[in-house]
Amino acid sequence: MPTTPQRSQLFLASCLALLVTSLSFGIRAGILGRLGVQFELNAGQLGTIAATAFWGFPLAVVIGGFVVDIIGMKRLLIVAFVFHLAGILLTIFAGGYWSLFISTLCIGIANGTVEAACNPLVATIYSDNKTTKLNHFHLWFPGGIVIGTLLVYFLDKVGIGWQVQVGLMIIPTLIYGFLFSKLSFPVTERVASGVSTADMYKAVASPLFIVMIILMFGTAITELFTGQWIDVLLKNVSDNAILLLTLETGVMVVGRGFAGPVVHKFSPTGVLLISSILAAVGLYLLGHSSGNMLFVGAIVFGMGVCYFWPTMLGFVSENLPKTGAVGMNLMGGAGMFAVSVYTIFMGGHYNDLIAGKLPAGADMKLYNDAPAGSELANVLNEAKKAAGPEILNTTLIIPLVLIVAFFILLFYMRGKKNTITPTASAA
Repeated sequence: MPTTPQRSQLFLASCLALLVTSLSFGIRAGILGRLGVQFELNAGQLGTIAATAFWGFPLAVVIGGFVVDIIGMKRLLIVAFVFHLAGILLTIFAGGYWSLFISTLCIGIANGTVEAACNPLVATIYSDNKTTKLNHFHLWFPGGIVIGTLLVYFLDKVGIGWQVQVGLMIIPTLIYGFLFSKLSFPVTERVASGVSTADMYKAVASPLFIVMIILMFGTAITELFTGQWIDVLLKNVSDNAILLLTLETGVMVVGRGFAGPVVHKFSPTGVLLISSILAAVGLYLLGHSSGNMLFVGAIVFGMGVCYFWPTMLGFVSENLPKTGAVGMNLMGGAGMFAVSVYTIFMGGHYNDLIAGKLPAGADMKLYNDAPAGSELANVLNEAKKAAGPEILNTTLIIPLVLIVAFFILLFYMRGKKNTITPTASAA
């Protein structure tokens, strides 16, 4: 597609919208433990609340994927703006489990709608450089998490409450809403290229696309579950658990910023294989280390997961272009749905692990209500200290499977390229 006069403005506004999405993850990850204490929520309930954002996301991104070609990307982003504003305000004035559940659902729907519109928008306005620009766009996801977790850390130090921390998200929300209202949008790339709806659905049903959907389950869980829960799982192992998330996501920002030369050198499939190896090593270190080695684990893990999400989308957009916006958004929806299911399951499993490490017949409520420094509180902290790394060790299985899968995919794509090239040359 030819460069439009507003291409850079559209990209800037898209990055701001994604910044709000990531701030919601970073700030919620930083305050999740305090929400549990204030509203007397157990790990299972916290897991369900955290998961709500992940299944609100696929609901919105899948529906958005099916309607974006019809109603246009601009209208979808207006919907995102309304849900972001509603979710932020409902969180600030939350009074318990159900209000937190509904507010998180609203934010999840907003986040999914942003991706439903902005992923095809970036692929459309940068049709000549999709994977690199999708990485540049998605650097604002870890970037926002870095900003969010640092805000939580420093505002906590000066005694500013979590309601104000959440309220800060209103500022970039209002800015991106204003910018999008003033800009003109192109039609999606599929519509512009004249690919029929029937051809689109045929491409979505192809074996390669189905394989990529399944692999998206694993890449999304590895990246997003670990990031959202790292403070809960490791806060009793390290005094700076939230800074581990900040460090990991900071590495992701840098990595995505340099995506261009990396992708061109190794190819999208090669990048995904290397990412799986690094993610597995980093997750192993996080689950088997203490002290400064935890920070080494966070750096390696950040290097591993930094290219997962945007490169998976870029791979589909480049190798299965007829899938269009529906293909990209089904990928995003599948990833977030997998994370939501896994988060709910692991929240309950984490609760069970903690209970299993307490004395037989222990009353969990009694331990949770125990004052800090008491014998019961210390026993509970030790149980959590042991349970958190066990969850990470279980999750480690996923990137190990991904290593094998991407190794096979790499050779499949090389074989496919070698098959196509001689034919093209003969023509």
